[in-house]
Amino acid sequence: MHAAVLKIDKSGQPLRWISKEHATQLVCNEKVLWSFGEESIQIRGGINRQGNQSIVYLAPIIAVDGSIKRHSAHVPLHNKYLFRRDEHRCLYCGHQFVREELTRDHIVPQSRSGRNIWSNVVTCCRPCNQRKRDRTPEQANMPLLAVPFKPTFSEFLYLQNHHILGDQMRYLEKGFKKINLK
Repeated sequence: MHAAVLKIDKSGQPLRWISKEHATQLVCNEKVLWSFGEESIQIRGGINRQGNQSIVYLAPIIAVDGSIKRHSAHVPLHNKYLFRRDEHRCLYCGHQFVREELTRDHIVPQSRSGRNIWSNVVTCCRPCNQRKRDRTPEQANMPLLAVPFKPTFSEFLYLQNHHILGDQMRYLEKGFKKINLK
């Protein structure tokens, strides 16, 4: 998804990424309450009789009217988001891999009633997954390098988009979990 616009509701809650074409429709139909961000996204339109091409400059973040959405606690658990959360790094050996070399590992194996939830899964390379088998990290003597977590909705939006503009990132970061390291 290139040059996506972050759509927020009138209370400022992020809703989703939308295409620049959809954002242009919202602007032209006067559905945007306000917009902000210093970096602009450009979309080119048709050419008029004088040979001039229309250009619309979009803000990277737009607020739309409508009901205020409260996000459910559900953030879908898909491998592409899991691998991105863990930076494509095996959380047992610490090496980074391409997506095809990674698997989802259940910390408490499903064969031992482990659940398929964000806090019980990590990114794992195939050799480490085979070595761990259906044991816990402690039983396999394979300590985890990081604690798995369920992303917030803002973190989920970050995981969805690989081309986030600076203004959008600063906005989303306000909804990231704060980690206190002492």
